[in-house]
Formats: sequence, C-alpha cells, structure tokens
Amino acid sequence: MKIVSISGSPSLRSRSGWLLQLAQTRLEGTGDTSRLIAVRELPAAPLLHADSHNASIRAALDEVRDADLLLVATPIYKAAYSGLLKLFLDLLPTDGLRGKTVLPLATGGSLAHLLALDYALKPVLSALGARDILDGVFATDAQLVPHESGGYVPDDALVERLDRALQPLSPRPLAMNAG
Repeated sequence: MKIVSISGSPSLRSRSGWLLQLAQTRLEGTGDTSRLIAVRELPAAPLLHADSHNASIRAALDEVRDADLLLVATPIYKAAYSGLLKLFLDLLPTDGLRGKTVLPLATGGSLAHLLALDYALKPVLSALGARDILDGVFATDAQLVPHESGGYVPDDALVERLDRALQPLSPRPLAMNAG
C-alpha cells in the first residue's frame, strides 16, 4: 500500500502537521511506502497559477495519482480548510481521488470548527472521486498541548479517535496510546 500524506498548513510547525505526523506514525508497518507532500513547500507561483506542468507540482500530483491511501491534513480557518490546500486540490483532475481511501484530518481553535470536515472538506474530496472517505479526525488546540521539544502532546481521547479512524487500514490492532 502506498500512503501519501498531504499537509495543507501554511505553517512549518502546526497542530495539523503534527496530527498528520501522528497518523503516519500510527500507520507504520501497514504501508509499503509513505510520502509527504507539504503544500507550503511547493513553488508558490506555479501553485497560484495552477501550472501542473511545473516539475515539483507534477511530481506531487503523480504521488497522489499513485497513492492507495491519502491522509489529508489542514487547519480550519473561518469554518473552512486552508486556502493552501484548496490550491493544491484544485490541481487534481475531476476523478483524481477515485479508487483511493482518504482520511481527513483537521485542527481548529475550538469545537465550533468541527463540522468543517463534513461540510467543507469531505464534499470536495467526494467531488474529486473519493468514495472511501474514513471518519475524519478533528482536534482542538486544547487536545494538542504544546511540548517544550517543539511538538505537541495529544490527549488520550484524540489518540483513541485517531486509532479508531485508522482501524480499517490496519491488519493488526493499533496500540491505544500515543507512545
């Protein structure tokens, strides 16, 4: 199984990027290969101009095309996924996610943003052909507490929800702790 992770956060250090990394870690051993597309690292001008012929953009789109499983992570701003993620998703062909399993991951300041997964991100993933969309995982800032090392410490309920969302992908039971 080829796993491709897409980080739609404009920040280098972000809760959504960390949640994505946690999901990748929880899946270790279930995929043959794992790749990360950090949209913020793609060249800005070709991304803004939807230049799918740019080598870096083309390589990222090819990674998505060849993926079996996509982990899509974004911060939620004003009840919507990030504009950076939108720019990237707009480059995919209409059926660019057909035949892929997709796990949406999102973070936001409060539970008030929770429904953005169901009402903003999932419809776009579906419009791109994804039919196997796993239960999304949303984390509030309070569920990902900053750690002095620069990362975050997830609360137990978040880890449990993430493991439950990932369960259909794992041939073995996932450990139910963050360690």
